[in-house]
Amino acid sequence: MNMVKTTVLMVGLTLVLVWAGAALGGRSGMTMALIFAMAMNLFAYWFSDKIVLKMYKAREVSEHDAPELYSIVRRLAQKAEIPMPKVYIIEQDQPNAFATGRNPNHAAVAVTTGILRILSKEELEGVIGHELAHVKHRDILISTIAATIAGAISYLAQMAQWAMIFGGGRRDDDEGGSPIAALIMMIVGPIAAMLIQMAISRSREYSADEGGARLAGNPGYLAGALKKLDTASKRIPMEAQPATAHMFIVNPLTGGGLLKLFSTHPPVEERIARLEAMRRVS
Repeated sequence: MNMVKTTVLMVGLTLVLVWAGAALGGRSGMTMALIFAMAMNLFAYWFSDKIVLKMYKAREVSEHDAPELYSIVRRLAQKAEIPMPKVYIIEQDQPNAFATGRNPNHAAVAVTTGILRILSKEELEGVIGHELAHVKHRDILISTIAATIAGAISYLAQMAQWAMIFGGGRRDDDEGGSPIAALIMMIVGPIAAMLIQMAISRSREYSADEGGARLAGNPGYLAGALKKLDTASKRIPMEAQPATAHMFIVNPLTGGGLLKLFSTHPPVEERIARLEAMRRVS
């Protein structure tokens, strides 16, 4: 059901991109928008993992450097029937973790020093299971494409803004978009893209929670970890980029009010409730 929902949302995001291109430049704008998005996705496919790991100064570790962490990753990767991912540690006090990589053969799991300090071995297994579920389901690629398309729509909206400031309006024909449509796109397009991107991210988090709980062998492990991570993430700030917030197991950015509407993560309370329901059934 989550995969169907994700597919529908991805189609919706693509349609918003096509509409944004058409509003800006008619049929030619639509074509350019698709080419631009494809080029950005190609770049993200090959280089996004390297960029994000370097952004957070992640350090690759071996079994000798972090034996318990490495052992957990290896055992759960074998259970998930995926290749052993590279293991990284990030020097950050906020307890958090993420997975990256374009496919299971080129994946990496990164955890902060904070998460290694506060979680028990079983809770850490729940977190690693969650991240490996992302790898197995290819959620990283899906979320990267969604973020890239949303970024392309925002870029087109900025182009429309500058075009209206310096270029004036064009008449509404096949060669150019309508000024009114461009104005609507400039306002509505980025918001619609952001909401769809957030919905995709939240849907994949629920799937990863379920898959991770099954890999770890007990939904209570991940539920307990999420309780600790949610409390600590609100208390300990993290130098995180909004564009990469969707990658982490809990939102590294703090804030309430409208920020919750645009959160890349579903409410932790709901995630824990679903995991507790899984444990009761099992």
